[in-house]
Amino acid sequence: MSPAAPSIQVDRNSPVPLYFQVAQRLERMIESGELPTGTRLENEIDLADRLGLSRPTMRRAIAYLVDRGLLVRKRGVGTQVTHAKVRRQVGLTSLYDDLAKAGRGPRTAVRSFAVEPASDALAVELGIAEGTGVYVFERLRYVGDEPLALMRNHVPADLVSLAPEDLAEHGLYELLRAAGVNLVIARQSIGARAATAAEARALGEAKGAPLLTMTRSAYDDAGRAVEYASHIYRASRYSFDLTLTGW
Repeated sequence: MSPAAPSIQVDRNSPVPLYFQVAQRLERMIESGELPTGTRLENEIDLADRLGLSRPTMRRAIAYLVDRGLLVRKRGVGTQVTHAKVRRQVGLTSLYDDLAKAGRGPRTAVRSFAVEPASDALAVELGIAEGTGVYVFERLRYVGDEPLALMRNHVPADLVSLAPEDLAEHGLYELLRAAGVNLVIARQSIGARAATAAEARALGEAKGAPLLTMTRSAYDDAGRAVEYASHIYRASRYSFDLTLTGW
């Protein structure tokens, strides 16, 4: 297959550096699927000449995307598109809903499912009595055929009726909404750590690879804690977007 020759317009009067304009345009094309995974780009010299840019400018744009994990240089092959990261706004939404809305084809494998008595620590998180029945389930969330997140969730068993087949076909928040649960607020913590051997096998990463972590306690409009979640995400494929203000 011949290398891709993306069409990129730059504004030479803009204060935004030319290399960054090129990098942003290529990033949007990768994330939209216009340049799908595995696409081989023209070499930097041909790209620069065709776009009327200097070779150092094009080299810097490509290096920027390589550093962000969107492109990879392979000896004897050239520069290829790797994977578009899933960028998720930090809000009270589910990963399934966000992926579906973005057209990213979410798929779920339910790895375990049980009803267990709440431990003392979990009872505190959910605001229930120790020993109360709680759904405990672990799911592996895919984007297409690629694993993205390993998710462990706890939901009070008297809140909603859940089954493994429902969780395989639908997102948890979709099932909660269908049961009349109105999620309004959550307490969330985001961190990072290295993958264990088991986590690496499940997510298709190397042992010790960086993972993003997220724990969340979500509450409904009656003030009830309806979920305690502990999720891990592949840092190479996933990031959280935050909007900060100076108010």
